[in-house]
Amino acid sequence: VQLVESGGGLVQPGGSLRLSCVASGFAFSEYTMNWYRQAPGKEREYVAGVRNDGGATNYAFSVKGRFTASRDNAKNTVYLQMNALKPEDTAVYYCNIGTDWGKGTLVTVSS
Repeated sequence: VQLVESGGGLVQPGGSLRLSCVASGFAFSEYTMNWYRQAPGKEREYVAGVRNDGGATNYAFSVKGRFTASRDNAKNTVYLQMNALKPEDTAVYYCNIGTDWGKGTLVTVSS
């Protein structure tokens, strides 16, 4: 299994970013994919999940209404659209399936 995240960066409060995670090494279209994040000095926390067919999503309370998870099974890619970003969204964001993790992509929200 390989998971490669991209799309992180520095953004001002209120701004937007779209993260991508390209997956390989497993039957991508058969699995729910998840996003987690880990802020400095904090434990890793669940952010969002998208069902294998993209027909259902789930979000942490802290991001609901601001973040949207989606996927393109033809491209083996899962996305996280992040809007109305806040400084407390600053973290390394990870793509996850089961016990497998990507290396993460850093999102910094700061003015």
